[in-house]
Amino acid sequence: MTDIGYYDGQIGPIDTLKAPITDRALYFGDGVYDAAVCQNGRLFALDEHLDRFYDSLRLLRIPAPMEKSRLSQLLCDLAGRVDPAHSYLCYWQASRGAAPRSHAFPQNSAPKLMAFIQLMPLDDVKKPMRLITVPDTRFLHCNIKTLNLIPNVMAYQQAVEHGCDEVVFHRDGRVTEGAHSGIAMFRGGVFCTPPLDAYILPSITRKHCLQLCEQLGIPTSQQPFTLEELMTADEVLVLSTGCMGAPVASIDGCPVGGRAPQLLGQLQRAYWQKYTQQMQL
Repeated sequence: MTDIGYYDGQIGPIDTLKAPITDRALYFGDGVYDAAVCQNGRLFALDEHLDRFYDSLRLLRIPAPMEKSRLSQLLCDLAGRVDPAHSYLCYWQASRGAAPRSHAFPQNSAPKLMAFIQLMPLDDVKKPMRLITVPDTRFLHCNIKTLNLIPNVMAYQQAVEHGCDEVVFHRDGRVTEGAHSGIAMFRGGVFCTPPLDAYILPSITRKHCLQLCEQLGIPTSQQPFTLEELMTADEVLVLSTGCMGAPVASIDGCPVGGRAPQLLGQLQRAYWQKYTQQMQL
């Protein structure tokens, strides 16, 4: 089996599951989500992804659809039903429930949980990526992994139409993150990432990179940085669940990075080792 899904107690192939049209995820995007890599019947960094998921539920005042331990068991059960030879995306979301359309929170509606696992090859971290810059017009709750992703979708489509792989969001020149990933850089031997605030998602990959840098003795910085600083960085990195520190070759058509390959390679090797050990590959 190469895909499987879950919705409100039902399990089956993704195409067989149905959700009511009154699920608030459909007409308000009123919900949160998270996702992890699945391989060899295991889920990478599941506890950290679940912690972020439950934090997002709390911030949007959505009741938890089930206890964390039960959700973990459910996701692991789904992971055990697909072919362990491949890598997958395990995605799950919870909405505020199914109820007649009204902006106010429904009074008598239980949250709806949906999850699925589908094939997703991991990105090749040796292949340099091309990025474009896009003004960050998203709302000021980017730290919540909400379903409201239209600005991200529109920005990423611009990248696709320019033959690029990702965007660099910026607010008044300050770099925030990508459409579906984090942005970091090596500058002067220091691993630099924007600070955790309302402008960026608390990326699990970002957290892992900071931990690995500490283990490797690489200095880190969690301070805001500008587009100018990014363009002149020694290396620019894209960080996401399926892309564990790919280098960037160009931004807006201008060459960037390529000046600290040893540091980049050191971090990439450490991350891959962390992944393979946890997934027992």
